[in-house]
Amino acid sequence: MEYDAFLLVSFGGPEGPDDVIPFLENVTRGRGIPAERLAEVAEHYRHFGGVSPINAQNRELLAALAEELPRAGIDLPLYWGNRNWEPYLSKTVAQMRDDGVRRAIAFVTSAYGSYSACGQYLEDIARARAEVGPDAPHIDKLRHFHDHPGFVLPHADAVKAALDTLPDRTPERTRLVFTAHSIPTSMDATSGPDGRRYSTQVRETARLVGGLAALELAWDLVWQSRSGPPQVPWLEPDVNDHLEALAADGVRNVVVSPVGFISDHLEVIWDLDNEAAETARKLGLNFARAATPDTDPRFVSMVCDLVRERIDPAAPRAALGCVPTWDVCPRDCCPAPRRAGS
Repeated sequence: MEYDAFLLVSFGGPEGPDDVIPFLENVTRGRGIPAERLAEVAEHYRHFGGVSPINAQNRELLAALAEELPRAGIDLPLYWGNRNWEPYLSKTVAQMRDDGVRRAIAFVTSAYGSYSACGQYLEDIARARAEVGPDAPHIDKLRHFHDHPGFVLPHADAVKAALDTLPDRTPERTRLVFTAHSIPTSMDATSGPDGRRYSTQVRETARLVGGLAALELAWDLVWQSRSGPPQVPWLEPDVNDHLEALAADGVRNVVVSPVGFISDHLEVIWDLDNEAAETARKLGLNFARAATPDTDPRFVSMVCDLVRERIDPAAPRAALGCVPTWDVCPRDCCPAPRRAGS
């Protein structure tokens, strides 16, 4: 397949105090989230000056790719579009059209399947193309990468580094805790052809990272950043509840590894570095949070691998695990959740 552009597709985030509420209104539009809840979440952003780290992280990733893609023999102009904030995806697709791009390859900043992590981004791309019109470039999304060495190995090395900061790592008193963004259980149940794609992929990543980082230690997979109404079942347990259970069982040393994320954006630095760390402090736990891949050279090289795979079907396909991925999602894959009253 021949392509003439590379497109980074991401979530977006506010870049100043005045952006916070409009950004959150974009994120929650149509979901019936009360204003008081938006105000509560807005305070998380204002704790960091109203700036989400995610846009800066995407700029750094693009800068790294601008150097690495040519070294890999891939000569493509780079573009970037977000779902919820500038640069908006529709504006980027319009710019691509104006620049003469006919077929682009898209890297989405999520390693996993599910509606929110994959299907919604496919909808974003389709909507942006529809807004631009019949001359919009065709855009192909790259595959999931939950078990690619360029994603797994940086996480594993980060767990090792975090373990080294603990004053004690006696196996029976030390636990690895892997986290990812919680989603409704109904969304997880319909998130792919295997019936449990999101949670299955995340658990596979946790298994791989745990085995490479500290085979002698027990590990758990828990969830974070729930945002839905309490009557709707979401993936559990929550990381804070799990820390309480571990402390009650005599665990005293915990490394939390956010394997659900590629970079330290707000849901990592607030939900883990603030809330979970405070829970651990109150419980008397020694707590260390492992880093995410961000612009680790292996992660940047992984993106190049994924592009090369798509350009050349004969290129080797790197994978450490046994939960399959695929290039093109089935038509009925990862359906949108049903909203209340729909």
